Parts: sequence; structure tokens; C-alpha cells
Amino acid sequence: MNYTNRQEVRFKEIGRINAPELCAIPGLLDDISLNGCKIHYQFPLVVDLDSEYEIKISPNSQTDDHPLNLICKPQWVKEIQGNTYIGFQILYSPDVNRLAEFINYLSQKEDDDFPEIK
Repeated sequence: MNYTNRQEVRFKEIGRINAPELCAIPGLLDDISLNGCKIHYQFPLVVDLDSEYEIKISPNSQTDDHPLNLICKPQWVKEIQGNTYIGFQILYSPDVNRLAEFINYLSQKEDDDFPEIK
């Protein structure tokens, strides 16, 4: 869980990203929140910061087999040692309700990892 300068809690999560308008090769999910996500590709990639992209996210912790279908707009892009990192803002999307359920699941899962100390 990451609270730094964010409106929503961001959860570390690994998953597969399919964004054919961005790249034919799948990327990797690094973290996710109700408002955004960070992904990366293991090679340099040109990203149009003015475009919206439909991305399908298949997180490892997901409770079903259907990827989350989200409409996202890149907020920043960084290339570090040949990898391209992209921070996306999640716009109104077809699976916004499923995303909220998934974030709630991650929150509950994280709470379960830390038992209450009495």
C-alpha cells in the first residue's frame, strides 16, 4: 500500500497489460488504485500523452478470469535503463465497478496479512 501524495491508496500488484493501441506486446502492471495505475514495458516505447488508451488488465490476484477493461490517459512516461514506465489516470470505464470491487479485495487481503495486535 502506498499513500504518498495520492488521492487514493495505491496497491502493489503484478499483472499483464494488453493495450494494442499502445503496443502489440503485453506490458506489466506495477501498481493500481481507483484512479490510476503504473505499468511498464521492458523496452523503449513512444507514448502519446494526449491520447486515451483502452487497456485490459489481468492482475495476478484477480478473483475471475476476465481482464479489467479500462480507459486510461497517460500522465507521465519515464524511460529507465531501457524500460518504459507509464503512469495512467483511469477515466470513466466499462469496468469501473469491477475495478472498485478489485481494489476492495486488495484492501481486505492486505488487512488480512496483518493480524490485529491485542
